Amino acid sequence: MNRRKFLKQSLFATGGLLLIPPFFSKQLELKAAPNRLKPTPNDWRDDELNITWIGHSTVLINFYGKIILTDPVLFDRVGIQILGMTYGPSRASAPALYIDEIPKPDLILLSHAHMDHMDMKTLSTLTNKYPNQIDCITAFNTSDVIEELEWKSIHEMDWKDEFQIHGINFNAIEVQHFGWRLPWERDRSKGYFSNGRSFNAYVLEKNGKKILFGGDTAMTDKFKNSGVQVDIAIMPIGAYNPWRKNHCNPEEALQMASEVNAKIFIPIHANTFKQGLEPIDEPLRWMIDSHSNYNLAIGIEEIGGTFTSKT
Repeated sequence: MNRRKFLKQSLFATGGLLLIPPFFSKQLELKAAPNRLKPTPNDWRDDELNITWIGHSTVLINFYGKIILTDPVLFDRVGIQILGMTYGPSRASAPALYIDEIPKPDLILLSHAHMDHMDMKTLSTLTNKYPNQIDCITAFNTSDVIEELEWKSIHEMDWKDEFQIHGINFNAIEVQHFGWRLPWERDRSKGYFSNGRSFNAYVLEKNGKKILFGGDTAMTDKFKNSGVQVDIAIMPIGAYNPWRKNHCNPEEALQMASEVNAKIFIPIHANTFKQGLEPIDEPLRWMIDSHSNYNLAIGIEEIGGTFTSKT
């Protein structure tokens, strides 16, 4: 289905915000709190690896001179857009960098088509600002949502696929999640493996350094069974209560990171939108309290924090 047809169909989902999980409705009027930390990407060096947490699952990575932006969500709300308005949850915390402060990405990496990960307003704004200058990697059977935007290139990756661009090797890994953007769509979690929407984690490798971007996942042995070993794990830690079928808790995220030998742990999917019943600050506190049980260090403790490696 092309984007025009998608937008027409999405009009039927407005009643009760059918395409957005029920817990979102309580967040519609929440005001975003400012962040204590402010990243300074203009100071980054091309011979370094820099990772900064912008908020939710949005991470800005300088991978030795190439700028990667994951699951970018940079406006006040996520959800369905109708007549220029976005209907959905508002942020509990502001992005660490606003969209006009984001350096031009060489590549945008999308884990799946959920509206809090594949945000049309953010993606449209970035591709309009940098037409035909940004490459995109996305999950299998999800490019139709964004294919009309002005990408330099767009490439779908299936589980176990490998792809190289900008001198970076990408490996797509299956996670324990679901993929539909609208409830009636075919989705691999419903058994439509050949034509359903998919959902990925990725391993990025350059200069001998490997980064795992975990996307969205519940507790699973899929990372361990993939055989990958990484240096840095960027893992989701929030929205686990009561959504254990689709989201891991901080302890489980730390365990999965340790199972792929990560030495640095960076959290995402927390402290931005209140998507679960747990207190919004609980995932980060739990992560900090529990990480000493694992052979790894926390690279970022809050939104706006930056991890830098010079080797």
